[in-house]
Amino acid sequence: MKHLMKAALVIGIGLALVASVTAQQAPDRSKAPAPGPVPALKLPPIQKRTLANGLPVWIVTMPKVPVVQVNLIVRAGAATDPAGKYGLASFTSAMLDEGAGTRDALALADAIEFLGINISTGSSWDASTVGLFSPVSKLDDALPLLGDVALHPSFSESEVERLRKERLTSLMQQRDNAGVVANAAFGRLVYGPRHRYGAMAMGNSVSNGEMTAQEIRAFHAQYYQPQNSHLLVVGDVTPDTILPKLEKTFGGWKNGTKPAAPALPAAPQHAAKQIYLIDRPGAQQSQIRIGWIGVPRSTPDFYVLEVMNTVLGGSFTSRLNQNLRERNGYSYGAGSMFDMRSTAGPFYASSGVQTDKTVESLREFFNELTAIRQPIPAGELDRAKNYLALGFPAGFETTGSVAAQLGELVIYGLNESLFNEYVGRIQAITVADAQRAANQYIQPDKFAVIVVGDLSKIEAPIRAANLGPVRVVPVDDVLK
Repeated sequence: MKHLMKAALVIGIGLALVASVTAQQAPDRSKAPAPGPVPALKLPPIQKRTLANGLPVWIVTMPKVPVVQVNLIVRAGAATDPAGKYGLASFTSAMLDEGAGTRDALALADAIEFLGINISTGSSWDASTVGLFSPVSKLDDALPLLGDVALHPSFSESEVERLRKERLTSLMQQRDNAGVVANAAFGRLVYGPRHRYGAMAMGNSVSNGEMTAQEIRAFHAQYYQPQNSHLLVVGDVTPDTILPKLEKTFGGWKNGTKPAAPALPAAPQHAAKQIYLIDRPGAQQSQIRIGWIGVPRSTPDFYVLEVMNTVLGGSFTSRLNQNLRERNGYSYGAGSMFDMRSTAGPFYASSGVQTDKTVESLREFFNELTAIRQPIPAGELDRAKNYLALGFPAGFETTGSVAAQLGELVIYGLNESLFNEYVGRIQAITVADAQRAANQYIQPDKFAVIVVGDLSKIEAPIRAANLGPVRVVPVDDVLK
């Protein structure tokens, strides 16, 4: 009996000790754990070479997977479109893979599919890109196809007409998309009708309807030159293995007259709050855009704007999204961004909100746009900095993402040290830095406010709310 009592006592003491240790080790679930240290970003070096014709080549070796991404960057984006020919850069880029070399569009598509590769074309405001993603084992056959698409597109009359019909159909459909109309209206009303940023990058139905194959060929000849381009290669290759192949594909590419860089005029800044209403009868949502002219990518305030805007509207946990989506339920999502380009692109906050909550949403937008000008609590600022710093390495996980990051350096003339400096520069931003940037770049009393929705339901309440002067704008005025 004594032995049983002694054993029970030992077991009881042991269980008490275990319970005590367990209690001491139990995690505190009342708050989120502190983030771990930001991992150092260790990128392979950029190996810089030049082909015989002067075409610069940057090579980054990533040997883990036997694939390669090759991007040809051409400094010919929508900003280079001539007046009256808006959409020419976009049209030209879209035509590149509609027949090239000795192959028509179908034969080219078949050749690409047979090799199991991908060739892509696209354009932005500041550049056009022709990209190849291929297994290393297919490069000898894939690179000539890339060369044909970039250097020897057919631009046949029949394919131009086919693509024209597609683009005109797309533009017609966009008239029924309130978000697209809101974006177009924002550009037109903030930059004005004479500035290139005042029209869509794709152009409009008039310019696309008048574009000719001859004009597309002339644009390609003018801008698609070695001296106006840059080749980026990322993947399981080295300079010794890839350069002879690149020389064979691109070495015969000749320069012509050097194209002039686009000279966009400085647009006057929006000086006073103005609300613009555009009717979309029957709309269940109102599309809202609020902002003005922002900054170019070259701004010295890049890092502080990254942090400040992350707090305001640059992430799911941002103030705008938490307010309009999570707290009030007016929207599926809200955010803000600085659309940085070679010259000052727009800053805007945006969302699609319930029609019957349009006025309330506008008030909440302005509440947050005003509040961001006050000092951001240190903890909130730290969370934004960690969000950016911890997410930055994800942009370097694949050959395609690395090539895209290199493309930003090339297009905007940025120093390659940016990659290694990014985390440190972000983490160095202070509360005072963020407040200074917010007060300089976020001035809600001067912002343009665009609302696209059912005016039979929203115009009277917006006018009655006295949020600012109101003007109704016909949709045709902003889609010209």
